[in-house]
Amino acid sequence: MSVGQSPRDPPGNYMIAVRELTKLYGSFKAVDSISFDVGPGEVLGLVGPNGAGKTSTLRCLAGIMRPSQGTVSIGRHDIQSDPVAAKRELAFIPDEPHLFDYLTVQEHLRFIARLYGVVDAEQRIPGLLAELELTDKLETLPGALSRGMKQKLAIACGLLHNPSVLILDEPLTGLDPAGIRKMRQTIADRARAGTAVVLSSHLLNLVEELCTKLFILRRGQCVEYGTFDEILARRPELAGRSLEDVFLTLTADGAQDRS
Repeated sequence: MSVGQSPRDPPGNYMIAVRELTKLYGSFKAVDSISFDVGPGEVLGLVGPNGAGKTSTLRCLAGIMRPSQGTVSIGRHDIQSDPVAAKRELAFIPDEPHLFDYLTVQEHLRFIARLYGVVDAEQRIPGLLAELELTDKLETLPGALSRGMKQKLAIACGLLHNPSVLILDEPLTGLDPAGIRKMRQTIADRARAGTAVVLSSHLLNLVEELCTKLFILRRGQCVEYGTFDEILARRPELAGRSLEDVFLTLTADGAQDRS
């Protein structure tokens, strides 16, 4: 971990506060004592090569997996000791949509509304369907949807209860260019409205466009954490380089962690 970059103090006014998060699979350490914060309106880019620990981190944030060590707080609720309250604050959109085969698009949204107690769902659903270009798919089952449409439905389900924390794992998978542009706008709009966002993507142009700060992982450890300008200030040898160049340099085999 980069000394002095990851927070170790108690969670402050943040929607997401991660402290010393470690995830073990047997003796293999997939995530190694990482810490970071995401405040309202911030977009954290969680980036790293394949096998860096991104998915394990995201699943611990969402409460799908239990950390081996450390804590995760969502909206000041500990994800392990107070999971119901924490999960009411968040939406997790995985890279592969998990949908119900025998529920239509509309039935998916109504089911999610009942789960989260969204009392004004019938007023909110039409606008959400229009935003994600699903209005003409109301009565369609998932099997008849394209990969991109399935992704849009999963995102619509995640946004219906107006989460204060949005966790996205490769959200543009399967989308066409028009859908990609629309999804970028959706993410940016949610951040401007005060949602705390964690975005994991290999599309570094998307990360550079949307993210207010970066958390770069390599082999489960923090390589760098902060705004792009802060990272460049600590790495003067990378000044003037693109995010892609910085990412490839910091995550290459043999790259040295800053200490």
